[in-house]
Amino acid sequence: MRPTTDDSLLHTLLREATAALEEGQFEEAEATCRRALVLDPRNAEVCLLLGQALREQDRLGEAEGAYRAAVLSRPDLADAWAGLAGVMCEQLRWDESRRAANRALREDPGHPEAAWIRGVLRERRGDNAGAQRDYLRAWRSDPQTFPLPVPLDDETVEQVVGECLVQLHPTLREYLANVPVILEELPSDEQLQHYDPPASPTGLLGYFSGSSLMERSLHDPWSNLPSAIVIFRRNLERFAHDHEQLVDELRVTLFHEVGHFLGLDEDDLEERGID
Repeated sequence: MRPTTDDSLLHTLLREATAALEEGQFEEAEATCRRALVLDPRNAEVCLLLGQALREQDRLGEAEGAYRAAVLSRPDLADAWAGLAGVMCEQLRWDESRRAANRALREDPGHPEAAWIRGVLRERRGDNAGAQRDYLRAWRSDPQTFPLPVPLDDETVEQVVGECLVQLHPTLREYLANVPVILEELPSDEQLQHYDPPASPTGLLGYFSGSSLMERSLHDPWSNLPSAIVIFRRNLERFAHDHEQLVDELRVTLFHEVGHFLGLDEDDLEERGID
């Protein structure tokens, strides 16, 4: 039986949407998926691709809807369950994320993203041994995308902090001497919810708390204490492929938070290449 014109067009649109996603053309991928859904509103593959395109644009609520449509049409589609787990995690909906990740792994025990997300969730619950097992599972399936965490010890942090301070103006070093650099394992829910929308639980590498230098009183510059720069060890460990990249990212993160101490916002930091 020969395919209909609509079937041929649908397959063409699927290929185009996939190519656009791979090339980072997320808006184009979204538009192509929406054209495909006119032809087949319940097509699970199209809904999956749409979810991925929306997720890349940080439109998490819409991505969730697309992933749900995909698993409604294809309950065995592990990629869609994993995508759903990812957007739930980004929205700090931990229990829902865990259930979706477990379902993805039930459908595909080697699914790398689902294993990685479950590892992140286990880490937040303090189950570090279980998290390491899941990270190992993800790495075995896709080592390029999901490298094993690179350990970050206190001595490395102290060394990099010292190196960063040396590069700053002496006056700024004097101010920063009163701002501790604190190493924490993971960002708390409260720290994530400080941002609107909430910060990514896996992407937040550092955090500045307190008043910036610009906000301090000219007569009593320390009246608004305490201020602190917080570095999140586990997120940095997961970010890097090797120790060199880990140290580089730690350095960038420290300068980023020093920028916030100076009163620079995210746009200012991006303009200066410290993002």
